[in-house]
Amino acid sequence: MLDFRGNNEVKKPIRDFSGRRKILIFFMMTCMAVLVGRAVDLQVFNKQFLKDQGDMRLVDDEPISAYRGMIKDRSGAPLAISTPVVSISINPREINMDDKNQLKQLEKALRDSQPGVALTDAQKASVLSDYKKQKLLKIALMEKLLGLPKDKVLDMIKDDTHKQFAYIARQINPDISEQVKALKLIGVYFDREFKRFYPTGGVTAHLVGFTDLDDVGQEGIEAGYEQLLKGSSGSKRVIRDGLRQIIDDVENIKEPVSGKNIELSIDQRIQYLAYRELQVAVNANHAKSASLVVMDAKNGEILAAVNQPTFNPNSRKDLKESLYRNRALTDIFEPGSTVKPFVAAAALDGGYVSPNTVFYTNGSYQVGKNVVKDVHNYGALDLMHVLKKSSNIGVTQMALKMPPKYFWSVYKKLGFGSSAEAGLKGEASGRLLDYKKWHDFDRATMSFGYGLSVSAVQLARSYTALADDGILHSVSLLKRDEDDKPQRVFSAKTAKTIREMLENVIMKDGTAYEARVDGYTVAGKTGTVKKSSGSHGYSSNSYFAVFAGMAPASNPRLIIVVMIDEPSAGQYYGGLVSAPVFSKVMTGALRLLNVAPDQEETMPILLTRQTQ
Repeated sequence: MLDFRGNNEVKKPIRDFSGRRKILIFFMMTCMAVLVGRAVDLQVFNKQFLKDQGDMRLVDDEPISAYRGMIKDRSGAPLAISTPVVSISINPREINMDDKNQLKQLEKALRDSQPGVALTDAQKASVLSDYKKQKLLKIALMEKLLGLPKDKVLDMIKDDTHKQFAYIARQINPDISEQVKALKLIGVYFDREFKRFYPTGGVTAHLVGFTDLDDVGQEGIEAGYEQLLKGSSGSKRVIRDGLRQIIDDVENIKEPVSGKNIELSIDQRIQYLAYRELQVAVNANHAKSASLVVMDAKNGEILAAVNQPTFNPNSRKDLKESLYRNRALTDIFEPGSTVKPFVAAAALDGGYVSPNTVFYTNGSYQVGKNVVKDVHNYGALDLMHVLKKSSNIGVTQMALKMPPKYFWSVYKKLGFGSSAEAGLKGEASGRLLDYKKWHDFDRATMSFGYGLSVSAVQLARSYTALADDGILHSVSLLKRDEDDKPQRVFSAKTAKTIREMLENVIMKDGTAYEARVDGYTVAGKTGTVKKSSGSHGYSSNSYFAVFAGMAPASNPRLIIVVMIDEPSAGQYYGGLVSAPVFSKVMTGALRLLNVAPDQEETMPILLTRQTQ
């Protein structure tokens, strides 16, 4: 087609989009219809759905802490109890968003009460400024109530504005938490918990142990019997307000199950007596540390177990591991002469010696290339005097009479080289070299307590084999009527014979006269042990002062082992350092248990003479 106006280009026809427009309008109208229909459905016909959704945002599940079981002594006196406390946490993000939310709520309230009226920018700034000042004052007061450093909470908010949870105080007294709650700070939350309290403090600290901030046992009975003590947490359904604060309880979903109470074999009275006397001895002798164990000779119950130094489990600030380990069960030492009664019993029971066998000591004794020495030249000694004078040469001759396997088997039966299995973590097994690796000098040194190692509890347990007529008892920290795992190690005749011999150790010319107990016969043995200095042999001025004994010797009720590490005030012999502690604790314990005296008391006579 020609354009007579001189333009040779052909004009294109205009496209018609009316169809697309109609489709788009139809689609938009359909979407609007669906939305309106859905709104009507939810708000008129199916409004329960929105209510349920609202409830989901207001109704929440809250955990309920379980009450941790009590730890009691054998008479029911509390050693560990749980008290209700509150832990306080914050939501930094919520606190930071609070200013804007408060302004929005204020504007909404203004619109509802005065339609058409709005805050100016200046008014908004003034409202925010006033609100921030009030909030800062409340935060400062909260920090003061909780004993927090100044601006600690503000620093936490500034450092992480996206964080939604942080503890600011744990295990707070409920009275203080109520004062904090009265401040009505947005983003501050309160959770009920339990805090462990130990009424006897450092007296039973090593035995009972302690829990952490989450109420989980960390040491002692608390850790060893965690599964029994901890219980099972519950949960409840609660209603929260828009600020996430609990405003009402709906129902308990699961009831918490309290932990079980544990009744220990410990007698709190004897425990305190032992703690006091051991503390006095450590201070008087300038000792590094010490342990003391009181055991029931008839069934293996531990009636007291104390250590020095100790700690206060109610205030564990700056606590060091060296303070809270239970040395009586975890620390080992070479027992020295305290094992000599077992060598004599083994030799006597096996028929290798008799009570009348004579041992020629003469001050030194050659064993291969080595020499065994006594402190003095005792000359000829019978079996009783070997124990009374604590002759290394005498017990060496006994040990060399016995086959290595037999000698080793007696030590093994006594529990040396095996854990006492009292139920606490970290219990020592000690050391006992296999008899196949023994040389003659090994037998000699082991006969007077070197070359093997034990804990105080292991040593106390071994003495039950002498105290209960040859029966070795298992160890228990839980109260029980009788031992269900007794083992015979020696004959009753041999055990009684050795006990009678050990009574002479407590005589005036024996090595442990300071261990005597007025009104009661005592059988025991001292040990003065040079401390090992590793590859350099043994130290010439560092000792373990040890005493192990029982009373009444005629029918033993109690066994006490005292071990004092590195006494440095001048005396270091077991008979002068540890035996007096034994005497004081045994005297008090026998009277507390109403054990009848088995000999005439001399103390009243002495007191009468002193007053004349």
